[in-house]
Amino acid sequence: MKLTAFVVDGHALDIRPSPAERDWMSATNQRFAYRCLPLAIANAHGWEILCPQTTIAVWDGGDGMDAIRVEGENGAAPGAISHFGHGVLTFHVPAIFRTEPGWDLFVAGPVNAPKDAIAALSGVVETDWAPFSFTMNWLFTRTAQRVRFEKGEPICHVFPVRRGLLEKVKPDIRPLSSDADLARRHKEWSESRESFNRDLKQPGTEAREARWQKNYHRGEDAKGQRVGADDHRTRLRLRPFSTPEK
Repeated sequence: MKLTAFVVDGHALDIRPSPAERDWMSATNQRFAYRCLPLAIANAHGWEILCPQTTIAVWDGGDGMDAIRVEGENGAAPGAISHFGHGVLTFHVPAIFRTEPGWDLFVAGPVNAPKDAIAALSGVVETDWAPFSFTMNWLFTRTAQRVRFEKGEPICHVFPVRRGLLEKVKPDIRPLSSDADLARRHKEWSESRESFNRDLKQPGTEAREARWQKNYHRGEDAKGQRVGADDHRTRLRLRPFSTPEK
């Protein structure tokens, strides 16, 4: 799978594989947030585009483009503008992304990185044909609040998705009891979880020593039997964007 970013001449694109770490997760007691493997995998599930310049913005609640004041730091040009109005702050991404035929690019805000007073908007771009760049947009959620994006701070998260795949999905909903084996294994896990949480409060127990259950992390069921897929993973290692040799 090939993903290419054609950077507009005269501009720069600061992009990197998204790291699994988040400041708020690292600040949790004993970094316990990283025990949630789905959270950590989602963090690293793509590439981050970084803010080109420190940007400070505030919205007065109006719908016009002048309702957002945007400025850079120490008189420098900001990395974003007010372009659409209605409380939307816009970052221009100075590149045209190219995916292989049949693949789109999912464009969103930094994953699991909430920002006060403003929320990232998401889009899906058909990057296998479009000769257009796209913008990364953030919607203010509160007025009269100065929002600051530091230079080098992630402002956008991208990853390829297969076009049309979701439309081929045939979702249904059934009672758990309709799958006896799955129901049994879920019951075993639920009971194991309840027992572990009880023991976790008692000094000297195996649960207290282990600190957390690692079944999902190891791809095992409640009895320690391997049930995860062969490609079960505990970490993503994405390649950085490279510059072809001349």
